[in-house]
Amino acid sequence: MDTIQLSRRRLLATTCAVGLGAAVTACTGRSPVDEPFTGPGGWSFTDDRNSTVRTAEVPSRIVAFVGAAGMLADYGLQDRIVGIFGETRTAAGEPAPLMGDLDLGKVTVLGNNWGEFNVEKYAALEPDLLVTDMYAPDELWYIPNESRAKILAINPNVAAVRVARRTLPETIARYAELAQALGADLNAPKALQAKARFDAAAQAVRDAVAQRPGLRVMAASATPGIFYVSDPKASADLSYFAHLGVGMVTPEHVVGDGFFEELSWENTDRYPADLILLDRRSAALTPEALAANPVWRGLPAVRGNQVTGWQPVYRFSHAGTAPLLDDLAAAIRRSGKLT
Repeated sequence: MDTIQLSRRRLLATTCAVGLGAAVTACTGRSPVDEPFTGPGGWSFTDDRNSTVRTAEVPSRIVAFVGAAGMLADYGLQDRIVGIFGETRTAAGEPAPLMGDLDLGKVTVLGNNWGEFNVEKYAALEPDLLVTDMYAPDELWYIPNESRAKILAINPNVAAVRVARRTLPETIARYAELAQALGADLNAPKALQAKARFDAAAQAVRDAVAQRPGLRVMAASATPGIFYVSDPKASADLSYFAHLGVGMVTPEHVVGDGFFEELSWENTDRYPADLILLDRRSAALTPEALAANPVWRGLPAVRGNQVTGWQPVYRFSHAGTAPLLDDLAAAIRRSGKLT
């Protein structure tokens, strides 16, 4: 492409990005050369909204939620990724665990926090596929609702993978389907080694459970006003932990979208637990921040020093999730029955 004159596609995308109101709708009109490929051959993928992406060639300019981008990098598709969004750096400025081996220096960051998505930068990247998680039907993870129409006007090709109410292996397999469709070799040595490590980590959890029978494990997130107890049935990792034999605490009064029960701090002891998996994302309170809270200090797991970090958002690959299982197995092995 001429470095001085914008291509028609880029000009259209940029206009869509900065236009307002009816201008966005107008931008969805494309000439035949811009229309998605619908003839024989080409590339297609049906996502978990039952929406099918069709393009003339395998997408080569992918913008993805950072966890999905890290997953694609795990399968050797780093060079296809041109942009990412989501938590790319921690509060301390370190690369977020979600990225895995993704090289931040080779991609454009469109936003680092919830609600951040630079539409103009997105348009300039000329993306041919957007990939993200989906926790609720038709909700594109980390895509702001207020700019969703503009984003889809620039590029309607979206692959959303449902990551809730599926077990971890099911979700990994679904993302692997997408990676394979994009050209990944699922039998490459790196992929096979990652699968072997995942299987070994899963067995380590089973073995740890056998060594600590009856242990009650609760996954939770703490904020100044509310203590959230996660429902293992809703989360891919927690449901898989239960499948491996972990005695996960299940809250009785799940609200809203069905991922957790909200407890006031005076009711935090409603569900006895021997081990607490505490949300370690930057928006949640750390054990250090909770140290002055007398209710927290009175919980059996806290008194027994049986609290470990939990990463509720991660990349759905064997390489990305094996460390979660390793951490869980280690936490169970060093915990004892307290309740």
